[in-house]
Amino acid sequence: MSRRMFSLCLIAVSILLPITVFSQSFLSQYKGLPYHDSRYQSSPQKIPGRVLCAYYDLGGEGVSYHDTDPQNHGSGELNPADGTYLNEFRIHEGVDTSYTKFHRKPDPIDDNPFDKVVPPADLLYVGWTEPGEWFNITVDVTYAGTYVADFLYTSNRGGTISVDVNGKDATGPLQITSTYDPAEPVAWRQWHHWSLAPKLFQVALSKGKNVLTVHILTGGNMNLAYFDFKQIPNR
Repeated sequence: MSRRMFSLCLIAVSILLPITVFSQSFLSQYKGLPYHDSRYQSSPQKIPGRVLCAYYDLGGEGVSYHDTDPQNHGSGELNPADGTYLNEFRIHEGVDTSYTKFHRKPDPIDDNPFDKVVPPADLLYVGWTEPGEWFNITVDVTYAGTYVADFLYTSNRGGTISVDVNGKDATGPLQITSTYDPAEPVAWRQWHHWSLAPKLFQVALSKGKNVLTVHILTGGNMNLAYFDFKQIPNR
């Protein structure tokens, strides 16, 4: 090996080693657990694949999430506490959750003509977001590598989010384009114009357990459904 190659290897090791040590330290201290319940038992969520925001980790306020108030403004408030799975999903947790509703009359809700992308029906999502809030999602990565993520969301006013990997910022601020449409005749439905942000960010992930932290930075009032992770092939 030439002296130049040896120097480059030393530089690479010096960069990667602190990142690896930091990640292992975060993972060893983290007390949250992958989400599971009587209906959803496939935990942790898998990458490559869709990672649903509503399946954020178990652990509670300050461990697996931070929310500005303890009330779930979706389950049990907007959605009546009637004993059904979707209406009472995570009803006693501070993160606000709801689900996409189709075939509602007189005004369609999430299957409306102002959608940029029609979401799946009965899709759980995180909503009522405010700056400063965050939540963790434990994932199981099948192959180490670089991944690109599409993002399904609504955003009445636009804003920014960021994503950490194992406690370290991995994306910086990500601009979320507003889905506001001045042609919409139903004011409250501005919060239900679904769109897909293709390749919102790319991130390097190690094989096995990783913890993603989604931060609401600015704007708020977004509905966050899922990130769809695809691996970028090696060239």
